[in-house]
Amino acid sequence: MRLYVGTLILSFAIASVLWLMAHGTSPIERGVDIPIVFTGVPEDLVITEKSAEVLNIRVLGSRAALRNVSPREQEYGIDLSGAKPGLMVHEVDPSMIDLPRGARVTSRSPAMIEVKLEQRGRKAVRIKADLIGEPAEGFAIASIEANPPHVWLTGARRDVLRLSEIATETIDVSGVTAPFERQVRLSLEAEDHVWRETDEPVTVRVQVVPIERADAKQ
Repeated sequence: MRLYVGTLILSFAIASVLWLMAHGTSPIERGVDIPIVFTGVPEDLVITEKSAEVLNIRVLGSRAALRNVSPREQEYGIDLSGAKPGLMVHEVDPSMIDLPRGARVTSRSPAMIEVKLEQRGRKAVRIKADLIGEPAEGFAIASIEANPPHVWLTGARRDVLRLSEIATETIDVSGVTAPFERQVRLSLEAEDHVWRETDEPVTVRVQVVPIERADAKQ
């Protein structure tokens, strides 16, 4: 009886080991989204359009191999060194994706990535304070000053050159009775392909005076 029980236990143990081995090494497939990274962009060009931000790949491999496939550790690089202005079409090459041993790419989407590049431009434009509201009764705004008064912008040449000024975020002067200053951001959200060259803070000083003094200055 003891021999029979021992044989059963041994058989179960062997079966369990074989099951674990089979399920641990059987290939499985899953999808992973990995970021697309553009490198080597020429200094005189900027990217204005790209057909995809991430690349979806289907990866086949063992469970152990796929445990090491993570979007945080993977990326698909596209080298734009030597690129010219215009539309560039890149065919995705799965062999460029660094995967653990025992894993391989079975499909990718998209298969082609389009990138549009345009000539870079730069320009110094005036900063305009965007004010809303009115000071308290009996007070008026005597002057508005932005420091620095101008800012250098860079980006797609056609977009940069058409700008003559850039507004600040909205500053509410409703009910104010005294001069004040505020650090503000610039409203560049609507300009997809234009950026500030530096991140130096912008300060707006608003001089608020009683109306009698404002009239006297006139």
